[in-house]
Amino acid sequence: MTKTNIAKRQDIEKRWYLIDAEDKTLGRLASKVAKILMGKNKPIWSPNVDTGDFVVVINAEKVKVTGKKLDGKMYYRHSGYLGSLKTESMRSLMNRRPEMVVNLAVRGMLPKTKLGNQMIKKLKVYRGSEHPHQAQNPQIIEV
Repeated sequence: MTKTNIAKRQDIEKRWYLIDAEDKTLGRLASKVAKILMGKNKPIWSPNVDTGDFVVVINAEKVKVTGKKLDGKMYYRHSGYLGSLKTESMRSLMNRRPEMVVNLAVRGMLPKTKLGNQMIKKLKVYRGSEHPHQAQNPQIIEV
């Protein structure tokens, strides 16, 4: 009889990874980052436990998008008041806050639960090549 091992919080070892987003396609980058945040790259993965690692993404302003997404893709936000729906194109959001574009792309690939909210907190995205996580000694990953 085989046993199924379920991950426990004390068994999980959290690591830090560094990904350079320069000249990477946004969707492919986001899917790789989401897989690491969920912990699906580990043999100890469980669907009900956060087994993922921390991910630092640098050079978010140099990420590529294909097709006509820069002008065609719109981001929406709503304050909850009547008539307050705001729309913004990907081009203007990339100019204003490129780290938000990467963050939203990864967030869309994570579970829409409390566990997904825990996972997105382990994502750190920065506009340039500088980041304050040198002390964690992140391991560089090629996408």
